[in-house]
Amino acid sequence: MSEQMETDYLIVGAGAVGLAFADSLIALDPDCHVTFVDKHAKPGGHWNDAYSFVALHQPSATYGVNSMEFPNERIDEHGPNKGLFALASGTEVLAYFEAVMNTRLLPTGRVAYHRLSEYQGTDEDGVATIVSILNGEETRVGIRRKLVDATFYQTSVPSTHRRNFSEADGVEVVPPGDLPKLWKRGADLPEHYVILGAGKTAMDTGVWLIEAGVKPDAISWVRPRESWLWNRKYTQPGEQFIEDAMDMQIAMLRAATKATDGPDLMRIMGEDGYYLRIDESIEPEMMHFATISQGEIDILRQITNVIRKGRVTRIAPGTISFGDASVEVPENTLFIDCTASAVPFEQRKNTGPQFRGDTIVLQPIFVPLVTLSAALTAFFEVHFDDDDTKNLMGAPGPLTDTPTTFPASQMVNFMNRGAWSQNPDVMKFLATSRLDVASGTIAKLMAENSPKLAKLQEFREAAQECMPALIKLGVAAKAIHEQT
Repeated sequence: MSEQMETDYLIVGAGAVGLAFADSLIALDPDCHVTFVDKHAKPGGHWNDAYSFVALHQPSATYGVNSMEFPNERIDEHGPNKGLFALASGTEVLAYFEAVMNTRLLPTGRVAYHRLSEYQGTDEDGVATIVSILNGEETRVGIRRKLVDATFYQTSVPSTHRRNFSEADGVEVVPPGDLPKLWKRGADLPEHYVILGAGKTAMDTGVWLIEAGVKPDAISWVRPRESWLWNRKYTQPGEQFIEDAMDMQIAMLRAATKATDGPDLMRIMGEDGYYLRIDESIEPEMMHFATISQGEIDILRQITNVIRKGRVTRIAPGTISFGDASVEVPENTLFIDCTASAVPFEQRKNTGPQFRGDTIVLQPIFVPLVTLSAALTAFFEVHFDDDDTKNLMGAPGPLTDTPTTFPASQMVNFMNRGAWSQNPDVMKFLATSRLDVASGTIAKLMAENSPKLAKLQEFREAAQECMPALIKLGVAAKAIHEQT
């Protein structure tokens, strides 16, 4: 049996991006109606499936939706993140998004939410079909304005992704989320732990194991590639950190005038401490926009048994295989699968303009701040009349994954910021947006005529002088990115 309804915007995906878009859209257009369809039982997207000790990489003050702050946006007083804004846990993030839906969006009477449901497509008359996962019932939704695709990121997490290696009988492979359950095993604990993967999930796992009491020499870490990471010290929001945040932007602009390519840019930024790497003796081949504190780096450097033989192809008792090569490990080893990609970079094939007639494909327009990007895209949808203008104001930044291609994303970030700075309405929106790292703080400092504004003038001078060099690096990086 099919039910019929209508909506202005049908948003596929009730994760962070879809919620941030809807939150701003509802606030900016008091007449619109929004309908969500999502496979999960609760809002929050991939956060529903994440490992239990997951936390935001960035301060919660710059994540989520515009209309609602995270509880307890405070400075950490202990631990590896000491002195920096606290990072919300996965549990806190899920609770936050549930509150956004239940206390902000649904009470407006202009939002419908179809959970545990799948979008099946839209017919030529603009009528979409939604099917309940649990009972198969169909709902037909007439779309008066636009379909909004909030699934571009296709985030993969360890508990749900498909492994790319085989496992022999007798080996124990678990996602990171199973680690907090080890206490239930009593004395039957692993003799050794092997972390599989080189990304931020693997880094979180290494920190968790050591802080939980596992001796570093009882841990092996399979790291096919090393990664550059942003130093979290320079990505903090708020007045007390604004000079540090601008210092990193100024440093990157000036580094662009010295660098010959993306890896060279990274090396220069690394020498000055703005970018970090775990092993300073190895040139990183990866950059996935993750942030980390120096305290976390110090913990991870305690793991010295690092295996660099490429990607794992097979695991058997006492043996890890890498194609024709193999490494022996104790037979009573727990393998921790951290090989899922938070951002599958194969999604680049779906890039293109965000505004496509009767469809909006939400993408990052300020990499990697995805919720700011979504909120700003909603602003463009409401305030500009034609797709050409909207797409000009919000060009998607490429999801690059290597130092070689990294300058392409930064070039787009700076060029988008330049376009926004020329539009008073956009700047007014950013100045009141809790999701923007700098604009609101700068507006406050300008109102106070703060001496910290000297740093803003230094940034403007650096931008005027160094942007041609960054664009040159970015254009070359973009060409390489598009060939891969």
